[in-house]
Amino acid sequence: MCKLCDEGVPQNHFGSRRNFLKGAMATGVAAAGLNLFAARPAAADDPPMDSGVPGRRYVIRGGSVMSLDPNVGDFAQADVLVEGKKIRAVGPNLQAGGAAVIDATGRIVMPGFIDTHHHQFETALRSFLADGVLINDMSGTAAGTTTYYEYILLTFAPVYRPQDVYINELFGGLSQLDDGVTTVHDVSQIHHTPEHSDAAIQALFDTGRRAAFGYFEGAGLPGSNPPNYAYPQDAFRIYNQYFTSTDQLVTMIMGGEVYLGAPIYTQSWTIGRQLGLQIAAHILSPFQIRQILNQLAMGQGGVNSNIGIGPDNLFIHMTGMSDLGWQAVHDKGAQVSIAFPIEMNMRHGMPPILKMQSLGMEPSLSVDVECTLTADFFTQMRSCMNLQRVVLNEMILLQGSPPDPVDWGLPGAPTDGIADVPNGIWWPTPPAGTIAPLTTRDVLRFGTMNGAKALRLDGKTGSLTPGKEADIIILDATRINVAPLNQVPGAVVSLMDRTNVETVIVAGKVRKWKGQLLEVDLPHLRKQLEASRDYLFSAANIPQNLFSSQ
Repeated sequence: MCKLCDEGVPQNHFGSRRNFLKGAMATGVAAAGLNLFAARPAAADDPPMDSGVPGRRYVIRGGSVMSLDPNVGDFAQADVLVEGKKIRAVGPNLQAGGAAVIDATGRIVMPGFIDTHHHQFETALRSFLADGVLINDMSGTAAGTTTYYEYILLTFAPVYRPQDVYINELFGGLSQLDDGVTTVHDVSQIHHTPEHSDAAIQALFDTGRRAAFGYFEGAGLPGSNPPNYAYPQDAFRIYNQYFTSTDQLVTMIMGGEVYLGAPIYTQSWTIGRQLGLQIAAHILSPFQIRQILNQLAMGQGGVNSNIGIGPDNLFIHMTGMSDLGWQAVHDKGAQVSIAFPIEMNMRHGMPPILKMQSLGMEPSLSVDVECTLTADFFTQMRSCMNLQRVVLNEMILLQGSPPDPVDWGLPGAPTDGIADVPNGIWWPTPPAGTIAPLTTRDVLRFGTMNGAKALRLDGKTGSLTPGKEADIIILDATRINVAPLNQVPGAVVSLMDRTNVETVIVAGKVRKWKGQLLEVDLPHLRKQLEASRDYLFSAANIPQNLFSSQ
């Protein structure tokens, strides 16, 4: 029996929406009982019929195509031909026969964004911790006392029911789909029971976007887990039940937090490697993780001092780590996900972009937690670029004295006679070997191809490459916040927001069309999320105050 169904939240146990409806009729369950998806009236400008179905073809025609694949290139005006779930061709004036046409005139066509670290189970807690930091610093200030570790992980997380997990995961996933994020690594630290795990997984499948299910612990006080707590050994059941197929949208990553202690992460890392999964962990300044990473760097981690870093590791944050740890991450080919806005806001430490660049590495981008900041991916890219450039620019400026406002060192300019500019140069020149400022194209790569590589999905997604699956977003460059279009990467990163995301396609299937998510009853889902929020605050004994988190 399904715990969620028993508690009044019917679930899709049939693998697809169509099979669910068939199964519902066969078992006497009213199809309308699910109430997650609503039929949309037909219109003349509907999306291509049966998009994503094998054999069905459509062409996205006339847009400015940014492929993010150097071998494919970019086109001021070109077409993308999609058949079934795959991209068949990219280029100008494609011959598409009788394929349906999506008119992309005035639009930018590019791969969907990829978020490599997102705690979607916290969606009902959005903005609650907008003023908070990671852990209690005993300062007595608002930022020092209303904190993520004490409030979100130790207070709210333990009271989640499976149905809370489901609606939080579903709503958060749909929200990012609306934003053009076609792939996520869901770091769901909410696995108190197998039923909680099943609810999270079902929500990822029901959302209909590409996802890596991160099987992490159930957050809460050590030793306070329920009797049927099954992390990490339940990974074997989960993998065999849900993830043996390589041809589905949802895959699995093994969570293995090193701050939980050597016995636990030894077990989780060992299980992950037995199953051939990636192993992800938060690596950041607090919790004495620096010393643990040093041990792992030397291959001396875990209970028996035989656990080390490998190419199967995905490390989140990597703030405050030693040169020893960084060198091992580089040499072993581990992946790094940086959550720039959160790290800057919540005192995780300095986002290590310059360190990565000094080692010839590049990160992927991630959202982290919506209880503090937005999951909007345009924000992630801008924050990344701005942080790197402000730090780098300040380093360059500090190499020489700033010019006197009166004495600019220019012919004929007034002077106060004070030689305050070295060598008469009024703008410091970066010395040889200085790291280059990030460009808009750089951070677009971080948010697409690097994300795909970080999740082992670069053979399927991350670029508009013939043969890859069609994870595509169409961005409206005619809107008032962007027009006129002068430079495509610059427009996407520097000017756009979610209102420019007009169409979203996942594995060939159109999921958002002309600004609206398809087949989704958002008012109904919003009521479910609000009910979950109300329960969580009540069960956690936290007062609801619209003007303060205190």
